[in-house]
Amino acid sequence: MNRKSSFIVCIITVCLIIGGVLNIKNFLQIIYPTHYEEYVYEYSKEYNIDPYLVFAIIKTESKFFPYAKSSKEAKGLMQISEGTQKWAMEDLNIENSNIFDPQVNIKIGCWYINKLFEQFEDIDLVIAAYNGGSGNVDKWLKDDRYSYNGINLTNIPFKETKNYVNKVKKYHKIYKILYEKRGETNEKIKNYFSFNYYHFSFWM
Repeated sequence: MNRKSSFIVCIITVCLIIGGVLNIKNFLQIIYPTHYEEYVYEYSKEYNIDPYLVFAIIKTESKFFPYAKSSKEAKGLMQISEGTQKWAMEDLNIENSNIFDPQVNIKIGCWYINKLFEQFEDIDLVIAAYNGGSGNVDKWLKDDRYSYNGINLTNIPFKETKNYVNKVKKYHKIYKILYEKRGETNEKIKNYFSFNYYHFSFWM
């Protein structure tokens, strides 16, 4: 076993020990937190979107770091672009222009997700558009290499966007299992979580 493999095994072992001590549910809730939940629940309700999708996007985009900034100048928890920020501020008459303010960032992010749902009406397309741009998703839907019916995508040509969609969908599923129906959580975890490499990588 090489050094890299040994290190990975050690990390997994430590995590599993911690998971056993804290209990699986608590351990996973540390990995998949619901920081800023007051804003997520408030604005997801206002814009009629799934709050667990919002948590999944925040975890993917910024890992809940409010001052995150990408090389493309996307900012904050939900990595809002300058163009989206300006559009939202005009549409919503937002006076606070600090995009690093969690409340402002999450409000704009939820508003934008709602706009994408109005345009595409499909969660996979919405997630793809959030990362790759709605214009690109429109083009892909009209290209028979990526869509056979103009409604769904059979393939995403951007590797980054394809990976992004898969990651957000995975996180979304996990957040729903952990938080949506709390009474059923432990049983669902038992069904979905297994101590082997494949399932451990799924949860991480």
